[in-house]
Amino acid sequence: MKPRLVVIGNGMAAHRALERLQTYAPDHYAVTVFGAEPHAAYNRILLSPVLSGEKAAGAIRLAAQPGIMVHLDDPVTRIDRVRREVHSRSGRVVGYERLLLATGSQPVRLPLPGADLTGVMGFRDLDDIDAMLACAAGGGRAVVIGGGLLGIEAADGLRQRGMAVTLLHRGDALLNQQLDAGGAVVLLKRLQARGIDVQLNADTAALQGETLVQAVVLADGRRLPADLVVMAVGIRPEISLARAAGLQCGRGVRVDDTMQTFDPRIYAIGECAEHRSQTVGLVAPAWQQAEVCAAHLAEWGHRRYRLTPVATRLKVSGIDVFSAGPVTPAPGDEALVYRDPPLGHYRRLLIRDRRIVSVVMIGDIAAGPWYFEQLQAGADISAIRDSLLFGQPYCQAA
Repeated sequence: MKPRLVVIGNGMAAHRALERLQTYAPDHYAVTVFGAEPHAAYNRILLSPVLSGEKAAGAIRLAAQPGIMVHLDDPVTRIDRVRREVHSRSGRVVGYERLLLATGSQPVRLPLPGADLTGVMGFRDLDDIDAMLACAAGGGRAVVIGGGLLGIEAADGLRQRGMAVTLLHRGDALLNQQLDAGGAVVLLKRLQARGIDVQLNADTAALQGETLVQAVVLADGRRLPADLVVMAVGIRPEISLARAAGLQCGRGVRVDDTMQTFDPRIYAIGECAEHRSQTVGLVAPAWQQAEVCAAHLAEWGHRRYRLTPVATRLKVSGIDVFSAGPVTPAPGDEALVYRDPPLGHYRRLLIRDRRIVSVVMIGDIAAGPWYFEQLQAGADISAIRDSLLFGQPYCQAA
C-alpha cells in the first residue's frame, strides 16, 4: 500500500510541490488535497489582470494533476497528530504518513468602525474579484486603502472597470518597500495621469454607512464618498490550524531548511511557513520551498532552502515597475540614476563594492532580468560601470 500524503491548501505553492513530486517520484504517494476555496487551483498572481478585464478567470487556472484526490470547498478543521488524521468541515477523516501545510495567508483587515459593512472587502481571491466586479458594474466611486503592489493594482483595475478611484496611502511615498523616493514620484505622476486620485499621508479613521458602505472618513476629518472600499494593507500567515495542532509557530509555522516542522511527519511551505524568522509573500521563494519540500518527500536527497534576493513587478498594464534588492542605500553605496521625464522612465542602480545590490526601474524594464542576474551572481561591474545604466547591449559593446 502506498504511503498517504495529505496536502492542506490548494494554492500555487501546493500545486508546485505536487508537480515536482510527480517528476521526482510518480505514484510514490496516495495524495489527497483539501482546498478551502470552491475553485480549482489557479494562479493567484494573475488576479489583477482578471480584475482589469485583461484576462478571463478561466485563463488563470492551473493544470489539473492526474491521480490526486482533490476536495474543494472543504477546509480541514482539525489535525490529530496522535492518530495522524485530518478532519474536514464536511466530516471527512483522512489518515496520513506525511502532511503538507500550504494554508497561505489571510488579508489584513483594519479594525475600523464600519469595517463589517457590505461593500468593504479585501483583494485576495477569485471571490473577492467577483464581489468587486459586481460593485463596479454600477460605476460609482471606489476607495482603495493601501499604496503597495496590490493596492495599486486594485485601484487601476477598478479604474479600467469604469469606477472613479481614490487610492489612500498612509506613507509619503507609494511602494515604499520597492521604490526609492525618485521612483515613487515617477509612479505617482503616472497614476495621477490616468485619473486615479492618490492621497498620501492619509490615515483612515472610519467607514460610514447603514448596511452598505457609503463613505471613508480620514483622520483629518475629510469624508470621501465610496460605493466600494478595498483594503489592501498586507497579509497575515494562516496558522490557526497548525497552532491548534500544537506545532511551533511564530508569525508563521516554524520550519527548518528542509521545510520540515518540529513534527518530522509534517512540512509547511509558502506564505504560512516561517523559515529562520522570515515569512514570504512572493511566488518565487514559495516555489523554491516547494522544490526543496518535494525532493524530501520523494526521498531524493538532502536539499536545503535558502532565502535569496527576489525581484518584484507591478502588474498594471502600461506602467511597468521592476525592483530587486534593498531600497535604502547603505553608507558608501553609489547610486547610478537615469531619468526620462517625457516618457516616464526611471532607473536607479545601487553599487556597493563594485557590485549591483539594488535595481529600481519604471517604464522601460527590459533590462531588469539582466540586472537581476548580475545582482544574484555578485558580478564585478567595474569594466562596464560607465555603460551600466544603458543595459546589456551597451555593456557588451563596452
